[in-house]
Amino acid sequence: MTTTTRRQGTASRDSGKRRAGLPRRLAPLVFAFYMSALMTLLMSLVITAVNGGVGPDYLAAVARAYVRAMPVAFAGVLMVRPLVSRLVAWTIAEERDR
Repeated sequence: MTTTTRRQGTASRDSGKRRAGLPRRLAPLVFAFYMSALMTLLMSLVITAVNGGVGPDYLAAVARAYVRAMPVAFAGVLMVRPLVSRLVAWTIAEERDR
């Protein structure tokens, strides 16, 4: 089955509705946003619980930590992404090397 056939099959299953999306060139920014958003949430949940316990104000404290940390995490992911990509390329063997 070709890519075109698969796309047509998917479109017919979706009743002809096409999902709006961002241009592919923005994929690195979208990746950085989702990665930082999820990691910041996870870390805010854990660190807030470790430092202050899980009490009645736990979710409010997590939200405050998240709002402060998210911009830093997003910028951090954008800055370290090229380095991480190079480290992955250096770590993973090429097909002919195996």
